[in-house]
Amino acid sequence: MTSFRNAEGGRILLALADAVHDHRQVLSDLDGAIGDGDHGINLNKGFTLFLEPFAASDGSLSQGLDLLSTILMTKIGGAMGPLYGFFFKAMAAASRDAENVDAAVFGAMISSGREAIGKISQAKPGDKTLLDVLVPAETAYQGALKEGGTFEAALEAMIRAATAGRDVTKEMIARIGRASRLGERSRGTMDAGAVSCCLILETMARSIMGMLDAGRMV
Repeated sequence: MTSFRNAEGGRILLALADAVHDHRQVLSDLDGAIGDGDHGINLNKGFTLFLEPFAASDGSLSQGLDLLSTILMTKIGGAMGPLYGFFFKAMAAASRDAENVDAAVFGAMISSGREAIGKISQAKPGDKTLLDVLVPAETAYQGALKEGGTFEAALEAMIRAATAGRDVTKEMIARIGRASRLGERSRGTMDAGAVSCCLILETMARSIMGMLDAGRMV
């Protein structure tokens, strides 16, 4: 299979909720080293609040993303709620009219999400933020498709770039947000937002690859 049905894509969001729950303490510990220490707690709260209304929805990827974005923007504190809220809202809009999500549609979703964050954040790559993951991940994904790669190949490229972007934030000095007050002392710890962004992108990618594989066996 080269695509999956939007109507069945809600399972990707359930996988995200599980991943965030499993990593909530790690994310908060990372955030606590140079920030407020509530990143994992807040993100997990948002995904937990999402589960009940999502169970009563149509279960599609687009509607689920829309619902998740609203909850993150209105129900949790900190800076990451609005950032991820706008990210998921843009992804929902980019996929809303697609009955099937293929490589091109998912690429539009990732690009739209990155553009949405760019409109509300002054951060740029190198500032030790989630953009150090998202920007190279998007570039790698789109680059793989331009070179004729399959959906799976583009997703694998995205995972590799996201992981590398996450890891490099450890040696960066924070230039945005509370962590920027620490200056040189912010070096030596990965950015919590970069880690959660990598987790989200990798979980989405692996869930999609699982759905594509399952479709081939039908």
